[in-house]
Amino acid sequence: MINFVSVGHRARPLSVLASAFGLALLATSLLVPTAARADGCPGNPGALGTSRTLVIDPTEHTKVGTMQYSETLPLKDHEVVLTFDDGPLPPHSNQVLETLASECVKATFFIIGRMAHQFPDGVRRVRDAGHTIGTHSENHPLSFNRMPVERAMQEINDGIEHTAAALGDRSAIAPFFRIPGLLRAEGVEEYLASQGIMTWSADFPADDWRHISSAQVLHLALTRLEAKGKGILLLHDIQGRTSAMLPTLLRELKARGYKIVHVVPATPDRPKTPTEPRDWLLHPDAAPAAAVASWPAVPRFVYTQTGAMVAPGLEDTRYADDMTVFHRPRDRVFRPGRFAADTVPLPPEPLWPRSALKAVSPVNDLPAPDRSVFRAPPMPRAELKLMARHGTQHAQQSPSAKVDTAVETTGSIRVQPTTGHQQLPGSWPVTPIGLHRGPLTLR
Repeated sequence: MINFVSVGHRARPLSVLASAFGLALLATSLLVPTAARADGCPGNPGALGTSRTLVIDPTEHTKVGTMQYSETLPLKDHEVVLTFDDGPLPPHSNQVLETLASECVKATFFIIGRMAHQFPDGVRRVRDAGHTIGTHSENHPLSFNRMPVERAMQEINDGIEHTAAALGDRSAIAPFFRIPGLLRAEGVEEYLASQGIMTWSADFPADDWRHISSAQVLHLALTRLEAKGKGILLLHDIQGRTSAMLPTLLRELKARGYKIVHVVPATPDRPKTPTEPRDWLLHPDAAPAAAVASWPAVPRFVYTQTGAMVAPGLEDTRYADDMTVFHRPRDRVFRPGRFAADTVPLPPEPLWPRSALKAVSPVNDLPAPDRSVFRAPPMPRAELKLMARHGTQHAQQSPSAKVDTAVETTGSIRVQPTTGHQQLPGSWPVTPIGLHRGPLTLR
């Protein structure tokens, strides 16, 4: 028997209304947890929170991050995935975990095996906080792009083993791996894919490994996020500058309308989030960018005519294959295997005019100069103090004798050793002449 209830002017079965009420309760129960993540953060009602959890299958999309690959995580506009590398390292990793907990934000941590072996409590803190744990090799060598694949396999496996040993549960590790330094190699990526492990790159870094201030790290993170609109942010929880700027970064993300997405791997009990192939592109609606080749591409020629031309004969090349070839203009010898000299074109005429030199007519020749033209004018006489070495020739000369040492052809200075005193205007005073030891000096 079906009971009816009157609603307005229509009568509906009571069972139908009960079903509708049940669906309403189900929808309410599904919506409440999502709202609680963003608005129900304990001690922080205005926290950023985690907007949703993205479940992915690592075997379907093996490489993500547009810094190196064509695909990235299927995020919506203004959605961000936070990732932290190289930890754990107290106290900076602990500060990062505290900041994330205060904002109820979930992230992905890529653990180094050696660090997990040294600080196992730090790895367990990451797990207990509900974050995703990936691996980042055993020793973080910056040579994955050139080391043998066997050595890279050992680095990958050792890092997973030490991280699993710190957690006590291998299943707590997500099949996510980030190559140290993002120094990718196809052999490494193929090995990871064969093991069901997804290779993570990033969409933009904040350069927090560089020696820059925390303010610069914050600026780079925000500006690059604004340029991309969404994506995977690469950070390092072992850096003090990162732990210092993280609270401000989370506040700025909330103020600018960004939302945090938590990424976890799919399991038999946790099915993957339905997506479309285009969702794995950073900007699926944007025009495809021109591919940048590593090497110059071979040009493609377009032939306007298909007719064949006659092949030139050997005589058309004027190729000299004799042992020696002589040419009319100059008796120049050319070695065998060289092109003839007259086949080289002459340079074109210059664009600017050349003024030819005009020959001087013999009528306009100037007469030869007289020898007197080259004779130097007589110089005014100046008295010099004669300092001669000891000798009989100078000792026999009287003080009043006049000695001419000037050269007639040059008209140079005439020296008169005399007791007279005559000073030229503007010259130094001249002392009386005397015989002294020493060289000839001019005062």
